[in-house]
Amino acid sequence: MCAAGALLLASSVTIGGSVAVELPDGGPSASGGTTLTWKPCEGEGLQGFECATMKAPLDYARPGWRAIDLVVIRHRAIAPGRRVGSLFFNPGGPGGAGTVGLPLQYEKFPKELRERFDIVSWDPRGVGQSTAVRCFSGAEEASTWWANVPDFPVGAKERRSFTAAYAELGRRCDKRVPELLRHVSTAESARDLDRLRQALGERQLRYWGVSYGTLLGATYANLFPSRAGRLVLDGNVDPRAWVDDGSKSEPELNTFLRLGSDLGSADALGEFLRLCGRAPASSCAFSAGDPAATRAKFSELLRRLPERPVGSWTYAKTVSEVRGGLYTVHPGWAETAQMLQDLWEGRIPGDPPAPPVGSKYPGFEQNLGVLCAESPNPRDPARYVGLDKLSTARAGDLGHWWAWADEPCATWPARAARNYTGPWNRHTANPVLVINATYDPATPYQAGKAMARELADARLLTLNGYGHTALDNPSGCVGRYAARYFLSGVLPPVGATCEQDIPPFATETPAVRDGRGDTGTK
Repeated sequence: MCAAGALLLASSVTIGGSVAVELPDGGPSASGGTTLTWKPCEGEGLQGFECATMKAPLDYARPGWRAIDLVVIRHRAIAPGRRVGSLFFNPGGPGGAGTVGLPLQYEKFPKELRERFDIVSWDPRGVGQSTAVRCFSGAEEASTWWANVPDFPVGAKERRSFTAAYAELGRRCDKRVPELLRHVSTAESARDLDRLRQALGERQLRYWGVSYGTLLGATYANLFPSRAGRLVLDGNVDPRAWVDDGSKSEPELNTFLRLGSDLGSADALGEFLRLCGRAPASSCAFSAGDPAATRAKFSELLRRLPERPVGSWTYAKTVSEVRGGLYTVHPGWAETAQMLQDLWEGRIPGDPPAPPVGSKYPGFEQNLGVLCAESPNPRDPARYVGLDKLSTARAGDLGHWWAWADEPCATWPARAARNYTGPWNRHTANPVLVINATYDPATPYQAGKAMARELADARLLTLNGYGHTALDNPSGCVGRYAARYFLSGVLPPVGATCEQDIPPFATETPAVRDGRGDTGTK
């Protein structure tokens, strides 16, 4: 949810949303002799990475009907003489492209894992360079549409235009890619992952999934329990909340409110303002000298922005940017503080440079393609006004974003043909390592506890810290536990906790970030 993320009996999957079919250990996913032809990836920042394309059935129930392409990327083990196999990585989303996410995150993997494993990712079906959900003729048309839709609506007039815009998007998508829309579910991506595992000659899956990638990992573990090797689920989506427990009735809450993402953001923002207020202005530009004054300053800024935006920085844009800025502590929190201080002083913060017209396709609808087709959301756009009131009452200003983020699903035209709604407690060949930060702004700590509880055999490792996922907010302690788990199968002790390498708004940066001196505790 980066907009915002996972056993030995027969698997019960849903076809067409109604008919249950029994498939042994996840059913068909055999590679059928699939081989991958690797070549150096093309593009900036991709030196050292290899790319390949794998074929997969659009519908595993009809493997001979239509094939799709899945683009795969890997970085070979940097100590080839000590290589032990492949470690698969999903960067989240839904809609996260591995061809983008792996190069960005590769150096954050513990060095021992980079030495011993080929680290492999892919653009899931419907995403990125794979056979993708594309509802516009090209990047320019898509970017123009996106630029005219607010982050969330403020007031009745914006609500009408917001809901109308996403209803139009749904019609566009149904017209351009109707079959694909019904076959981009998490369960089908799990089958693709199993096919990829076989293509790379791995007997069992080793996997590190972050955010939505934890749901994909949990789905794989329950569809293919005997093939589930060592799985790390980092920054967790509660799978029962995602599928609304498989209920077929109209949901009371939208996806992100069921997941508690609004509450996680509120808690993280509270910590951001508390720690900023305790820091000098040289470390946190928005500091007002103490936590209470800093919270009051933030509230005053948000009170005046609806009537006095700063350039293009409206209330909605500011709330959205603050929410996103909480995900990565370094450099995100300091940059967010500077952005808020600029707005406080009436300066227009620096926007990131816009991509050249006609460049990379933005793919914002690819997230919706998975989310809206498989996770239940209210079908009446008018319901989201009440959800907005509920979320802001319990989570403050950031609740607006989470309440409206799922509104496009109200008019989404497709339902997943092959969704998985549980059970989530099938016994896997190996225990699962679940990692969650205590102040994760998108996948709150309660969701990590739920994931560890719902899986049949899992161990929760707590990261006492901030930001979305441990991989993106490094802890040498977490890294050592993860490396030991992947290499030897040893889990952290029950109740183990870790600290982050660099605390927010640190006045002194440690000389190293490999976690020396940062020990796990019970």
